[in-house]
Amino acid sequence: MSIVDLVLDTGFFAAAVRLAIPLLFGTLSELTAERSGVLNLGIEGMMLSGALAGFGTASATGSLWLGVLAAIAIGMTIGAVMAVLVVNLRLDQTVTGLGVSLAATGLVFYSYRLGFGESSTPPSITPFSTIPLPFLSDIPVIGQVFFNQYALTYVAYLLVPALAFFLYRTPAGLSLRTVGENPQAAAAAGIDPIRARILALVVAGGLAGLAGAYLNLAAFGSFTFGIVSGRGWICLALVVLGRWNPIACAAAAVLFGAVDAFQLRLQASGAVDLPYQLFLALPYAATLVAMILNAKRAVGPAALMQPYDAEHR
Repeated sequence: MSIVDLVLDTGFFAAAVRLAIPLLFGTLSELTAERSGVLNLGIEGMMLSGALAGFGTASATGSLWLGVLAAIAIGMTIGAVMAVLVVNLRLDQTVTGLGVSLAATGLVFYSYRLGFGESSTPPSITPFSTIPLPFLSDIPVIGQVFFNQYALTYVAYLLVPALAFFLYRTPAGLSLRTVGENPQAAAAAGIDPIRARILALVVAGGLAGLAGAYLNLAAFGSFTFGIVSGRGWICLALVVLGRWNPIACAAAAVLFGAVDAFQLRLQASGAVDLPYQLFLALPYAATLVAMILNAKRAVGPAALMQPYDAEHR
């Protein structure tokens, strides 16, 4: 099979969408936090925590949707902890985010071993099945690619326009963007920057937890320590590639998903004889190249990473 045949296939595009969804949830999470002026480097730990919380709850209760709720809840909890540290206590966002991510990762590993032991075979559950949407799934090519997906995929579809509408068409969205650009001006206009940033981080945490839950409740049906595999860090880059716009960020996530699907198919086909590590690195290399090409045009929120002190404004 030629390389052209690998990509000119409905299954390839459907796989690209599936691989893009956890990145989409994570990118919307990071976008929400950064629009308020907070760089959330804790996203990797939030996603991993959401993955374990979702998997553990679904495994214990037999309910996938309870697993989804647990993942969102643990993500929001970590987001609230992050908010206390960087918003209320005004600690350095970079150091705090990395610390939160490392702490969450350590707790996940400990909790996993406590709950599931040291089995050589990863525990598994029956994940969500795809749900073809009536009429829409019957559309040639497009129907199979976009409308024969998991329920969480349809949630992601709705989140993109919903967040765009919130940011650009509502007073609350305008307030959030103002806090991210100039918290002092926002405070002068009667907006509470501290409250806005705390809420943004809590919501961002919930979305990051949902991104983690998608990986094992829909995509894989099992939990391993490497299930997130740096996707949280990729989401940081996708926000820049999408220039802090939900629609463009969604396009960037789908692009990364397509590159990931391509490298998986390339490995399976044997069309190119290279070490598998090079195939795995392909999506990250593509993201790095895109970042370099986009560097001069990407302008983030003006107050990003700048702490706000209500007493000295």
